[in-house]
Formats: sequence, structure tokens, C-alpha cells
Amino acid sequence: MRSRPRLLAFVIGLAVLMASLLVLPTPSSAAPLTKVLVFSKTAGFRHSAIPNGIAAIQQLGSANGFTVTATEDAGQFTTSNLAQYQAVVFMSTTGDVLNASQQTAFESYIAAGGGYVGVHAAADTEYSWPWYGSLVGAYFDSHPAIQTATVKIEDQTNPSTAHLPATWTRSDEWYNYRTNPRSSARVLASLNESSYSGGNMNGDHPITWCKAYGGGRAWYTGLGHTEASYTDPNFTRMLLGGLQVAAGSVSADCSPRTTTPPTTAPPTTAPPTTAPPTTPPPTASGSTLKARANNQFVSAPNASTALIANKTSVGTSERFDLVSLANGNVALRAKSNGQFVAAENSGNSPLIANRASAGAWETFQLVRNSDGTVSLRATVNNRYVAADNGGASPLIANRTSIGQWEKFDLATSN
Repeated sequence: MRSRPRLLAFVIGLAVLMASLLVLPTPSSAAPLTKVLVFSKTAGFRHSAIPNGIAAIQQLGSANGFTVTATEDAGQFTTSNLAQYQAVVFMSTTGDVLNASQQTAFESYIAAGGGYVGVHAAADTEYSWPWYGSLVGAYFDSHPAIQTATVKIEDQTNPSTAHLPATWTRSDEWYNYRTNPRSSARVLASLNESSYSGGNMNGDHPITWCKAYGGGRAWYTGLGHTEASYTDPNFTRMLLGGLQVAAGSVSADCSPRTTTPPTTAPPTTAPPTTAPPTTPPPTASGSTLKARANNQFVSAPNASTALIANKTSVGTSERFDLVSLANGNVALRAKSNGQFVAAENSGNSPLIANRASAGAWETFQLVRNSDGTVSLRATVNNRYVAADNGGASPLIANRTSIGQWEKFDLATSN
């Protein structure tokens, strides 16, 4: 009769084992996610979806038992204040948002086991703080227009992506990054660059990832530009998983994969009879820039006079070659003298066409705005070119965001 208790114990033990396989394990030292800080300060471009993002995280908190503090006050970044939160969200922050002492406090927070969640423009933040660049995983480089693309889910075991299908089609603003984070992070999702226009990462395009860093945990997604993202259940559930991973309240393998990622599959539809070139031509000749601020053409009269938007008609001095460079960037070569336009003095002096070749100071990101205009962002200081003083003063790369003075109409002249 002693076999019956043993059998019962075996059955109970088996049931417990099976139940454990159905529940995602948590670290032995994990505590429930109870408090989250959402930080949304911007010193550059400000995304209209920030309030939507804050509201979505607040709703996730109400439904999942954690409180949310939303702030744009960098003064909240003290060692004692941050210690109460399991995760800090950078909600589309831009530019330099923390001073030196606040940066030190955040580094200490992560070193003590804190969690970081970066959403979209969090990668367009703190370019001069290398520790932050390593935390987020990669800095923003550029983006094409908002469009539909196919997201490939690379890790269907991570709590933030386990609910998603192997391929996920959605519309967003798809960031390109200056470096590929794959070697230091677990890539959870990537973009199929053949499914949209404007990707420049050679077919290996991570868009969501996580990593262990400096004693804590980091989770980042490039999704979340659009307001509609924050009412998409797939996206908000992914965001919840990211919060839990960063907080350490669930278990997740965020170690880099050593295997080579799968190559991008070709489109399933037949190509057109005459396929367009896969790369842009090296030069688009005879382009003009007209400042929206005053509706005047930008002129580069010679190598000793700064560019200025003050001409009502187009002559040789108002024509530029738009030269394609690496990573989707461009350079401007003045037709008047064949010299490249430079963001003089690392962007601190007016633009002038006086360089024989294109280097760092002569490299610009061409940003295409939703109203059909373009903006130029100098890569040497990540500042936008402005038709200063409403076009009455020379162009200079010194603006952190895009307004009317930073918008130009780009056209090909005759």
C-alpha cells in the first residue's frame, strides 16, 4: 500500500513540473514591476505622438499593477529619486536632455540594476555621451517617409515579441542607424528592406533589441513615431514586454546571437519589365534650394561668400550638384565654382562653398518632410541648416529642430 502515496507524490510533482513549463520564469532576485518613470524631454525635434505614448504606458500600468510617473524635468534624475523605479522610459527624447550630474545619476541607476526602455527617437538623443550610445545600442542616422514595411520577428521567445507573428506588416517611420547593434544586443525584430524604400543598412536592419549593460538591462524599439502606434494592441503589448524585460520582472535572454542572420528574401511579385536602379545615381545635377522662409533661392556666389537665400531667379550661382554619399547622406557642390558646401567650423559658422572634396563637414542628411519640403542636417554636429533671419542672413547649421526657416523646396533646374 506504500506505493499509492509514492504514486500520488509522483503525479503531483509531474503536474508542478508541467505547470512550470507554461509560466515564464522570473529571475530569482526579481521583484514585480511596480513603478515606471517616463521621461519625454526634447531638445530637438518633438514628436506629436509623445502624449499618446505616455497615455499608453499609463493604461498598461493600470491594467498590470504598476504606477507611472511622467516628466520632462531632468531634475528628477538623481540617485535617490531614480532608485524607486524599476524602469525608466525615454519616450522619443531628442538632443541633449541631461546635464553632467544627471548623467552620472542615471549611470549609477543602471549600475545598480535599473532598467532602460528607449522608444523611437530615444536613439536621436545624447550624441556626445558615449555611455548612453552604448546603452541604447545604436544612434539614429536618417529615415525615409512614413510607409508600410514588413517587420521580421527574430526572437519569438522574448516576452516582448512572443505574441507577434513571424512577419508583421505595419506603417511607421523607419529609422536607419549609424551602426548595427547586433554584435552587442539580442535583436528581437528587424526590417525587410526589400519591403519598403529608404533602408540603408545593407539588408541587416535591426529595429527592436535588448541587452544587458553596465549592471542593468536595456530594451529599445525604433517603432512608435505615429500616434496610431499607441492604440495598436500588438505594439502596446510589445511595449509592456519591453518594460518587464528592462525591469527584470520577467526572464529574457538578451545575449547577442552569434549566428548569421537570414538574408532578406526577394519580393514575391515579379519585377517590372524595366527595373529601376537599386542604388541612386552618384550625382543629380542642377538642383536648386528655395527657402520656405522667404521663397528665395539659395545662392553660392563664390568661394569667399557664405550661402544665402536671397535670389528671386536661378542662375549658375543658384545651382548645385546633389552628390550621394555613404549611409544615404549627401553633399552639395556649387555649380558656380565646383566646390563643396561646408558646415564651416563644425557648424558654428555660415555655410560656404569652398572645399575641393566632401569630408565630415561637407556631409548632410537630407530629411524629407511631410509637406514636400526638405531639410539639411549637418552630420558634423547633428544640427539643421537654417535660412537665418528669415533668409536675410547666411545659412548656418545651428538648429536642433525643423521649423519654417529650416525648410527648403528642392527642385531640378533647367
